[in-house]
Amino acid sequence: MPNDLLSFARNVTSQHGEDGIIERIFQIIGEGEKWCVELGALNGTHDSNVWHLVKEKGWSGVLIEADKTQFERLQKEYAGIDRAHCISAFVSFEGEDALDRVFARTPLPKDFDLFSLDIDGNEYHVWESLADYRPRVVVVEFNQTIPNDVTFIQPRDMRVFQGTSLRAFIELGKRKGYELVAANEVNAFFVRKELFLKCGITDNSIDALHTDRQYQTKLFQLYDGTLRISGYDRLLWHNLPIDIEKLQVLPRRARRYPAHIDENSAVRTFKYWARKLPFYPFVQRMRKLRMQSVWK
Repeated sequence: MPNDLLSFARNVTSQHGEDGIIERIFQIIGEGEKWCVELGALNGTHDSNVWHLVKEKGWSGVLIEADKTQFERLQKEYAGIDRAHCISAFVSFEGEDALDRVFARTPLPKDFDLFSLDIDGNEYHVWESLADYRPRVVVVEFNQTIPNDVTFIQPRDMRVFQGTSLRAFIELGKRKGYELVAANEVNAFFVRKELFLKCGITDNSIDALHTDRQYQTKLFQLYDGTLRISGYDRLLWHNLPIDIEKLQVLPRRARRYPAHIDENSAVRTFKYWARKLPFYPFVQRMRKLRMQSVWK
């Protein structure tokens, strides 16, 4: 089964079975120097993908958190563990807080084992900016409401929190030398290309590996200009319904198919002769201007 890794899902402190999936990946590809990084570590236990590795399996870890309150809790959680390097930093793409520079202030090896990345928006650009280090496995959060066929990358701005589509991460991964091996509700799992064959996956296409689409929302348009949505019909992170009428471009009275043919024979005949009148183009222009004023 191409998504067999998901069958190993289990939680110790992770949210959607990541602990078990990660454990299985390293059973397959083997453990390296047993170093992991969690960017967006929160308090060290909440939805953590590395707590189990550091606390229970003896791994070394770099745990990075920007929120000062959460960082205090993170320090307490790992107090007395020399293998755990807790860093308070708002990681960016450049300057002193660029990821490469943050890593350089730690004993982290260049080819460390696991990079878990969850900062609610700029994961794509942060991973893209990583140049001096090449983790063997990357676990990254994607925006699960974006359909599989859409490539969306949020702006490269640490003040923006939108998320990026799974397809965009797959394309980035390939450019950086990684292949997708699993995708659950919110996280994509990548391994370095040279390790991919060990996973025994014959089809790692996005549709084969990402089958959980319960939160995906699709927008489509009808001939008369009406907009409709399919799939998840709420704002996921705000728990509010999507009001489709507020999304409409045209008011209801203006929604009609521009090239429709009237079923009434007399009307069709009238339109035929009207189009032959010399002032018909002027009438059409005036009608278009009127419709534009209605749309406004």
